[in-house]
Amino acid sequence: MLTVERGGRYYRVADPSWQDPLDGRYAAVHGARWTAPGSHPTVYLCATVPVARANVNHNFAGLPYGPEDMDPRAAPVLLTVQVRPDRCLDVTAPAGAQAVGLPATYPKDAGGNTVTWAVCQPIGAQAHTAGLAAVACVSAVAAGEELAHFNRDSGLEQTARRRFDVWFWPRR
Repeated sequence: MLTVERGGRYYRVADPSWQDPLDGRYAAVHGARWTAPGSHPTVYLCATVPVARANVNHNFAGLPYGPEDMDPRAAPVLLTVQVRPDRCLDVTAPAGAQAVGLPATYPKDAGGNTVTWAVCQPIGAQAHTAGLAAVACVSAVAAGEELAHFNRDSGLEQTARRRFDVWFWPRR
């Protein structure tokens, strides 16, 4: 496994009704890309606002409606989160991906398909077991990075919260 230090400002797309949007237990119960269902808490963060927007748009892919149809009061908020610098599994470059058995083309496989959660989840478990703070990876939906933070003794601090109608639409 290759590691990299990550920390500083990240962004969390959150449902405005969540009591604690920095609680990773939802992913622990239901699973996500780097977290198998029934495993460890993980908070998924975006390195940039454009990556956060791309994640929201990805959630609407194939639906007959889009983010523009949402009631802004019920639409995702954007949290600015300060992440304490720490060692993370490095899946941000071909060498890091290959070191854990992923294709050099991650997040795509050799056929151009997105690498599945089922392939990534055991790697996330290995990183968690190794005591790493997170998985730093290339986003599967946009150009940029994401951070799957394992929520160990937190290391996360919310510093701002923006309504959907303020953060989602790019300023012209």
